[in-house]
Amino acid sequence: MAVELYAMTCGWLTMSLKAMLEGAEGKIKVPVPTYLVKHPKGNVLFDSGLNKQVQTDPEGRLGKIAQYYAIDFEPGEDVAARLEVLGIGPGDIDYLVNSHLHFDHCGGNDALPDCPVVVQRREWEAANDPDMAAKIGFMKQDFDHGHDRILADGEHDIFGDGAVVCLPTYGHTPGHQSLKVRTAGGDVVLTGDACYLRRTLEEMRLPLILHDADEMRTSLRKLKELQDRGARIFYGHDPEFWATVPQAPAAVA
Repeated sequence: MAVELYAMTCGWLTMSLKAMLEGAEGKIKVPVPTYLVKHPKGNVLFDSGLNKQVQTDPEGRLGKIAQYYAIDFEPGEDVAARLEVLGIGPGDIDYLVNSHLHFDHCGGNDALPDCPVVVQRREWEAANDPDMAAKIGFMKQDFDHGHDRILADGEHDIFGDGAVVCLPTYGHTPGHQSLKVRTAGGDVVLTGDACYLRRTLEEMRLPLILHDADEMRTSLRKLKELQDRGARIFYGHDPEFWATVPQAPAAVA
């Protein structure tokens, strides 16, 4: 069995474009992606999207952060419902990889209580530092659910065969990571927020808000090198790109 990749949309956020592309004007409506990777040795979920409570009470769940977004997140779009379409229940996930610990990437972690979470050690430590958490926007209600944890120090090969590999792509947050997946059609890199948009990579243009600009530039150069070697880059929140991505239950070719 080859590795299979499935893309799922867990809501949409409308926000200021300059937050994603410094100096840009206007608004942008972006998808909240999650991905299922089916490997012969187990199932991996990359990010878990928004918490289901956001559907009914965004202010109650997100607090002051909610004011910066118009949120479209309907029943049936939470990660558990999306996985159900694929015949996957919460107990069928063997590893939950969080690119980082912001609300739209780990908000659904509580729906998957039984699998270990794979996160960069420096991300976990930053999220548990009160000052850093307040500065960067981490909220314990999203990520601190008592999961077993695998704290990665840089690159981490999930199954030991090079097919599903966490890649450190620091900068957006202290310990951001992307995921490289070896599919039958070649390598795919799920960037998370290391690269919001196609324009981010093409123009090497940073977002307005980030943790470390130099580290993010380094991460973008790494992603560009992978792209130049033939990897397909799956941008973190690009609506035009997302419109070309097959949605589950169809597999990504």
